[in-house]
Amino acid sequence: MNAHAKLFALAPRTKLLIGGDWGDAAQGKRFATLNPATEETIADVAEAGAADIDAAVAAARRARKSGPWPMMSGAERGRILNRLAAILRERTEELVQLESIDGGKPFAATRRMDIPAAIDCLEYYAGWADKIAGEVIPARRDALTYTQRVPVGVVAVIVPWNFALMNAVWKIAPALACGCTIVMKPSELTPLSALWLGAAALEAGLPPGVLNIVPGFGADAGAALVSHKDIDKISFTGSPQTGQFIMRAAAENITRIGLELGGKSPSVVFADANLDQAVRQTASGAFFNAGQVCSAATRIIVDHSIHDAFVDKLATRARGLRLGDPREADINLGPVISQKQMDRVLSYIAIGKAEGAQTVSGGARSGDRGYFIEPTVFAGVTGDMRVAREEIFGPVVSVLSFKDEEEAVALANGTAYSLAAAVWTKDIDRAHRMSDRLDAGTVWINTYGPTDARLPWGGMGGQSGIGRDLGRSALDNYSEQKVVWLQRAG
Repeated sequence: MNAHAKLFALAPRTKLLIGGDWGDAAQGKRFATLNPATEETIADVAEAGAADIDAAVAAARRARKSGPWPMMSGAERGRILNRLAAILRERTEELVQLESIDGGKPFAATRRMDIPAAIDCLEYYAGWADKIAGEVIPARRDALTYTQRVPVGVVAVIVPWNFALMNAVWKIAPALACGCTIVMKPSELTPLSALWLGAAALEAGLPPGVLNIVPGFGADAGAALVSHKDIDKISFTGSPQTGQFIMRAAAENITRIGLELGGKSPSVVFADANLDQAVRQTASGAFFNAGQVCSAATRIIVDHSIHDAFVDKLATRARGLRLGDPREADINLGPVISQKQMDRVLSYIAIGKAEGAQTVSGGARSGDRGYFIEPTVFAGVTGDMRVAREEIFGPVVSVLSFKDEEEAVALANGTAYSLAAAVWTKDIDRAHRMSDRLDAGTVWINTYGPTDARLPWGGMGGQSGIGRDLGRSALDNYSEQKVVWLQRAG
């Protein structure tokens, strides 16, 4: 029986991964992870506390300073990442089931996007591992002066529940390529794929202590991790509110941070756009993963001359989406992740109605079992409404109208978020003008939502965070420069 089967047998009781060993939490605490489609318990999970965080950080520090990991070449680290990618590819269906049931995402979506993206990311950084280099800088004629790229040290990784595996790999792949060691706290709502990944990493040959997995709650395990004096870098994806807490905690130890936070992404549709394409892809951008995407197309800003036609088509498309258990075939939307999240989203729908927005589709819970919400389209929305300004993180989209390009830009930039945006137009000059003027880390033109491991991902400050995941830029998150000065004799 392989490590994965041992972890997730018929009645799974998971353990923490610390120092290469699986064990119970120091205080013996456990919690249930639920299937959001059925509200049934999937697994009984060991709950890390402050003592377990101390043990995991100590294990990561030992692995960073001694043993095989610091002695490995970049090529050797790359081979481990490639072996890990191969395990994911070989056991894709097993991982699809685990990730989808734990997170409520349709099997087809996880199979099409999450797992291939994780594999690609691992392989991309495997290729980088032996190419992270310094340079010779001839500062003086009487000395050899050069720089080295060295690992930043022990990294705290905290990832959210909406793309549990993919977000974990976005962070651990470049960190491992650089030679760092990691303590990762997955979301308490979706801990299973992280534990699966930890087992797979050991199987791929990652030395004990290099990757430690400690599921737990933010108030206990998360707080202990981000305030730990032996953490050299914190990499977090999640809410702006938690990001603010992490910044304050990190300040105590002057710990480096990287934060990928919220979004309220605009999709600006001009009158000359391909209307059907804009509706189709913007709807996908709005409702994929039940709208639980930081870059979801939650604000659709449409030229007034095509506003009504766009709204009609979007509402028709929203009503045609099929909700259901992720295990069923031909499902478009699964549930939101939890009762708490469902209540939050429904409260925002009520706010939108109270503000005077027109509900043209959806607007209610679907069924009475599982956390399903009808895909909801609001029209008649203005830029000052809360549903147009605040991140909802559910299958709710607001349609606003504009009369000219200046108004479109003002509406698009009228939030505290700066993660992503889209422009729909056949006018290439306008497309470039808009991409220059939009406050967004990524601007899509005549498409919505694609990402790639080779391209940096992150916001332009504000409530969308600090720094970049992915691409060559991510290597700067997990390495730092050391200067070597060799003086010539004489």
